[in-house]
Amino acid sequence: MILHCVFLRLKTALTTDDKQALFAAIAALKQVIPGIVDIKYGPNVSPEGLHGGFVDGFAVTFESAEARDAYLVHPDHVAVGERIVSSTDGGLAGILVFDLNI
Repeated sequence: MILHCVFLRLKTALTTDDKQALFAAIAALKQVIPGIVDIKYGPNVSPEGLHGGFVDGFAVTFESAEARDAYLVHPDHVAVGERIVSSTDGGLAGILVFDLNI
């Protein structure tokens, strides 16, 4: 399995409703893209203060690396990805992706 972690530096102008709608769109991908086991999202709650400005994020658990790779090019993911990029401070610079074999 793959744990696909995505950390975001969202624009400060985004409202709570904007964030919720963005994360709802991400969570909805589980219903349309095969191989997604689970999706979790929310704010960073670490007390360490080492977030580097990445204070929101989500994690997608995939059944395999092949499922993750299919997700990356899936049209619904591409559309949500463009929405994420436009919502971050600095575009792609406002996104950190880290995948783990689990």
